[in-house]
Amino acid sequence: MKANDLLSIGDLARRTGLSVSAIRFYEEKGLVEAHRTAGNQRRFPRSDIRRLSFVLIAQRLGLTLAEIEEALSGLPQGRTPNSADWKRISGEVRTRIDAQIAALEKVRNNLDGCIGCGCLSLKKCALYNADDEAGADGAGPRVLR
Repeated sequence: MKANDLLSIGDLARRTGLSVSAIRFYEEKGLVEAHRTAGNQRRFPRSDIRRLSFVLIAQRLGLTLAEIEEALSGLPQGRTPNSADWKRISGEVRTRIDAQIAALEKVRNNLDGCIGCGCLSLKKCALYNADDEAGADGAGPRVLR
């Protein structure tokens, strides 16, 4: 790799908007890999600008760091996700979002049956305590979600 294809950690921080410590953290996690100079300074390939940008976008979409690590683990170091990679990853995210939407719709649709007192031991509670299961443990709130 040519020297002009490599960036110092400070340059990478300026280009991505990340702090130097955040870049070191992502390096520790294996999301980027620095080359070392003879003076033991970190140098990163220019492609890590896009790679780290991908990490930031994925985090904003709700992916955990473990999910991001898994998504990038199949790519060779230095290669940024391409459109096919993103299509696969976004499909997985879409599935999770659809499940969250379904859960929220269920809560919304059953909300009128809840008086909002938090006791959760009503005889009929469509949200958290169907068939008064929590009532067997005594009065008052029993289930926190």
